[in-house]
This record gives sequence, C-alpha cells and structure tokens, in this order.
Amino acid sequence: MYTQALNNPAVEAGVEDEEKLAAFQARIDREEKIEPNDWMPAAYRKTLVRQISQHAHSEVVGMLPEGNWVTRAPSLKRKAILLAKIQDEGGHGLYLYSAAETLGVSREELVDQLLTGKAKYSSIFNYPTLNWADVGAVGWLVDGAAIMNQIPLCRCSFGPYSRAMIRICKEESFHQRQGYDLLVAMMKGTAEQQEMVQDAVNRLWWPALMMFGPSDKDSKHSADSMKWKIKRFTNDELRQKFVDATVPQAKVLGISLPDPDLKLNEETGHWEHGEPDWDEFYNTIKGNGICNKQRMKDRIKAHEDGAWVREAAQAYAAKQAAKKSAA
Repeated sequence: MYTQALNNPAVEAGVEDEEKLAAFQARIDREEKIEPNDWMPAAYRKTLVRQISQHAHSEVVGMLPEGNWVTRAPSLKRKAILLAKIQDEGGHGLYLYSAAETLGVSREELVDQLLTGKAKYSSIFNYPTLNWADVGAVGWLVDGAAIMNQIPLCRCSFGPYSRAMIRICKEESFHQRQGYDLLVAMMKGTAEQQEMVQDAVNRLWWPALMMFGPSDKDSKHSADSMKWKIKRFTNDELRQKFVDATVPQAKVLGISLPDPDLKLNEETGHWEHGEPDWDEFYNTIKGNGICNKQRMKDRIKAHEDGAWVREAAQAYAAKQAAKKSAA
C-alpha cells in the first residue's frame, strides 16, 4: 500500500480524494484507531514516520549519556538499576522501530537516516552527564518530561504507536522514580553531594523544558498532529504541565530551579516560567550541541561493530527459509 501511494502521481502532487479525507477525519473524530492497512492521507503517514522514528532514535541515543556511568555507579544496587534502565531504553527503540515499519518504511532506512544525520533525535541527549547526580537528574527531569509527553500518546490515533506506548510509559515511570530516589539519597548526604545535585539540575533544567519542542507559535507540525489526534496537547500545554508537576518535587528535594521568572499565578494555579533559549535549541538540533558529534560517533561505531550480528541473523534466516522451501 505504501509503495502504491508513493507511485501515485495524485498523491505525490498532494491531491487526494476529498471523500476519503473526510471519511478519514470522521474516523479520527470518533476516536477510532487507524491501523496499518487502513487508508490514510500521505501527510498523516509522513508525520507518523517522522515522529515515531525520531522517538525511536531518541530512545537508542538516550542510552549513551547514562552508559558512561555503569562502571562507576557507587553501589551494586545502583548499577543494577542503571543497567535495567538502559536495557529498557533499547527495548523502547525496538517497539518504536517496529511500529514505524508498519507504515511501509524499513528499519534499515530509518537507521541510515539517523547515522547520516537526515533524521533527528531529542536535543536533550546532546548534553553531557558530568557527575553521578546527572544520572538522577536525567531520570527525574528528562524521563519526567518524557512521561508528560508520552502518556497522551497512549491515546494516539495510530494503533501500533498507541499500543507500544502503554508499556513504554510504564517503564518510563520507573525511570523517573529511580532518578528522584537517587537525588533524594544524595540530598541526605554531604554538602558536596547536595552541591552536585544542584549543579546537575542547573544544567539540565532548561534542556528538559526544550524537550517539548518549540513554542506553539513556532511549531510546524502541531496543528496537523492535533487535528489527527496523533498529539492530544500542544507543546506549550505539555511544558506547563511538566513545570506544574516538577516545582513541588523540587521543593521536597530542597533544591532551587534555575529560573528567576518562576512564580505561582494564584489565579490560574499554574507556575509561570521563563522562556528557554531557543537559539541554543535550534543550534543543537542542527548538530552543533555540546555532544552531537560524540553521540553520532558512538552510534556509528556501535552500528559497525554490530554488523556481524546482523549478518549472522540474516544468514540463519536464509538457511531456515531454504530448509522450509526444500521440505
């Protein structure tokens, strides 16, 4: 079906059957799930491939910042927790690549887009993890932001994506809690440990707010994603939910958040906050962040080092297919 769509001049020209478009939107409005074999607008498919693949890439690249700390975790318990989390992230990438494949794009193509820089991943993973407190801050802030972003995706209109998100969100909840628990333990420690926590939060707070994407007025994709119910909330709405949930947690921890404009609006009940540095955000997205080059170097090396595994799997599959054919 995907190949047919690509070879259809009308679709390529952006012209689609108005009746089909209306019927499709009616299904969306009725909260029906769209499945891979169902008819869908080319733009809907393209949006899903972009979003799901970027999500998958982010899960896989997201294993790298914390991977540096596996050998340096301060206890066996913390090492086991961190290993389990990193393994979860790899699984999330697997679920999401599989969901994207149902849209007619191969995993090889998706991975190639990541490794050649054609596809993006979350900007947050281009920041370094400089001390052990960063591992906790990543769990608390980064996975906390991810949960806020991803829970509504459990109700995404595209069936395979929404179903994959159910398990992913359960595991991300664990990741957020382990991060917060780590920071609580450190805040009960020495003055030096407390300073490490504050330093980590100071560096990761603004990048965490950027994870929700640009402000609604600057977002290119939000309107269509909301119309098609791929997304349920705008970028700014999700960012506000995250701030409202996180400020009380910071107070319990006994740390300050690095935003001089942060204040409670008594009338709305929301915490007003400052504006992230969007120039920094776009510069990072373009590949000029602190760790962009290192992250891609590591991913390319891992891909090349794993070539023998892929080749062995393909050879085994071909052998099994030949046996079945001969029988």
